[in-house]
Amino acid sequence: MARSPLTLAASVTSALPRVGVVGAGLLTEGAAGRYDTAVADLEDGRRVVVRAPAEPDAAAELAAEARALRALTPGVRELLPFRAPELLGETGVGETRAIVVSFLPGYRVDAAHLPAGRGAATSVGEALAALHALPVSIVRAEGLPIRTPAQARQEIARLIDRAEATRRVPEDLILRWRRATAADDLWRYESAVVLGGIGAASFLFEDIDGVPVVTGLLDWHGLSVGDPATDLQWLASAPKAADDVFAAYASHSHRAPDALVRARSRLYAELEFAKWLLHGDDTGRDDIVTDAVRLLESLAEGVRGDELVPDAALDVDDAIALLGRTPEQVPAEVDTSMQTDTYDPEELASWVQDEEREATGPDELEDAPDGRDASHRSEPETLFDEVEPSPDDTSTAPIDVSALREHDQADAPASGPSSPADDVAAAEAAEAERASRAAFQRWTSSASE
Repeated sequence: MARSPLTLAASVTSALPRVGVVGAGLLTEGAAGRYDTAVADLEDGRRVVVRAPAEPDAAAELAAEARALRALTPGVRELLPFRAPELLGETGVGETRAIVVSFLPGYRVDAAHLPAGRGAATSVGEALAALHALPVSIVRAEGLPIRTPAQARQEIARLIDRAEATRRVPEDLILRWRRATAADDLWRYESAVVLGGIGAASFLFEDIDGVPVVTGLLDWHGLSVGDPATDLQWLASAPKAADDVFAAYASHSHRAPDALVRARSRLYAELEFAKWLLHGDDTGRDDIVTDAVRLLESLAEGVRGDELVPDAALDVDDAIALLGRTPEQVPAEVDTSMQTDTYDPEELASWVQDEEREATGPDELEDAPDGRDASHRSEPETLFDEVEPSPDDTSTAPIDVSALREHDQADAPASGPSSPADDVAAAEAAEAERASRAAFQRWTSSASE
């Protein structure tokens, strides 16, 4: 049986000694009857909210709320552009415990009615960006939950397994969710301080200069370190404002860019239907199971043909399947020429082959499978020795530079007897030229093939 506002207000005096209550009233928070909640006016002018669990599992959630609010020290609150409730005290109500927190003024906007454009939508995005920018040490110091991307991914996989085991989820949805779970890129995100699945009802607005602005945020029981997308999943129910919320969130975020946060938030939103089904199945509530099945079938119909995971985040198997429906592209020809106006690789290769024929003799070359015999190969003296073109060579004949070489030798000054140092230098120069020649020969041979 629900507790009356007067009963709850009376408990405030136990939580806050030496403070009198001068008024009390019912407060509806949209918690689906999981809490008994009242607002009380104190004699010192303050207004407070007292909450007590109406269901057994709500008691643990209320305890988590108190723990999270204790973690919000004055220094932490200074980092936020909005207010969070202050924990004023705790007290017993019957066999359970109630908490007393400060009252936050403001109004709420249903997700479906959240308007697009500057105002409520952009303020929500900015508020979430500020929340996710809080230092992780706030959560760690209080011993609150910390979930890595790998752990979040494993939890999703187990949830899908449980949902599939009921045999009540459309197969298309199971495959859709499994593809998302298998996409590695989807789970490469930076964990942040989150509230673990808040909704539109968690935001309190006030009009400032005629513009709706988020001035308060409720529902802190899920304070933890985890996936930022969990706090954005409710936007699946806000089709008008979703784009502007995501845009404001991205522009005010100081964390690493997360291009797939929207895809993960959509996945979490869809999995809420699976959780509803499992809740009905676990509690033996046929009415909940029937409702969940209807929602899942409607979801499957609505997302048919729409891929949840972008192609860039597909795993290897999905990528291979994707290739089967991608037109084959003809690769562009690769130009291996030396990019000069006079020579090309095939022509240069013919010069080298002719020089080898001149040095080794035609009979020796005929026995080699490729027209050259490495055991009889001789190194040319210089790069542009005079060569005879092959009779069946149809390429442009190489330039005859022998006359220029002879002219240079004729003009060279006569030199006297060489010294030992000159002989060593000449030998080194000859060896370097032979090495260069051999490397050039290998390049032209491979290029002509």
